Amino acid sequence: MNARVGVLLGLVLAAAASRLLPHPPNVTPVAALALFGGAHFGRLWQACAVPLGAMLLSDLVIGLHALIPFVYGSLALAVLIGIWVGRRLTPGRVAAGAVGSSVLFFLVTNFGVWAQGALYPRTADGLLAAYVAALPFFRNTVAGDLFYAAVLFGGFALLERAVPALRTRPGVMERAGR
Repeated sequence: MNARVGVLLGLVLAAAASRLLPHPPNVTPVAALALFGGAHFGRLWQACAVPLGAMLLSDLVIGLHALIPFVYGSLALAVLIGIWVGRRLTPGRVAAGAVGSSVLFFLVTNFGVWAQGALYPRTADGLLAAYVAALPFFRNTVAGDLFYAAVLFGGFALLERAVPALRTRPGVMERAGR
């Protein structure tokens, strides 16, 4: 394993471990991890496997739940946003990717809550009620995603400046798994 992959894995695992620490509701590194993985890992399977694997490990400690398909599905979509961000890394694209990932996570996971039918009737009004009830948590999701994206992307950018061996970024062909 080269130095770049080792540092990337270390950052991802440290952020995933932070899920185990006390934190405000929905202020977690989850979507930022997927975004970061998509932007920095050279192959799509790595970009998905590392953040989703870190999630699975922390979920095994925290507890498994019925929304896992929705949560992990939204994270896989965040990896794709991260690939877009990684094509031309700028602070604006990182921020846009973090907010986009937050919106996706909000839409997909709250749809999952509604679709399971335990809390809200499976009607249009029930779906609307599920989204309205989740709005107070959305602010925390956006704040957490922006914070952790800044820590992950900014921290790694600083490390790249300090350690020349970390500067090699995978090419587009490698990203496609070719």
